[in-house]
Amino acid sequence: MADVATAATMMDPAGLKAIGAGLAVGLTGLASGIAEKDIGAAAVGAMAENESLFGKGLILTVIPETIVIFGLVVALLIS
Repeated sequence: MADVATAATMMDPAGLKAIGAGLAVGLTGLASGIAEKDIGAAAVGAMAENESLFGKGLILTVIPETIVIFGLVVALLIS
């Protein structure tokens, strides 16, 4: 059975980069989904009262998507 020091030297750097890139995209996607849930609910509530707020609600709903784009850029820089 390998000890901890041997296991640390057996880790593949390419695999660690892939894990880091996956975490960058996955966690930013999760955070964006949580943000869009709250913003979308508020936007629908505002549009129910005043239909002219559709454009503002749409733009505010799309803004958290930029977080995922930043995560994708970081993932591309890692790999």
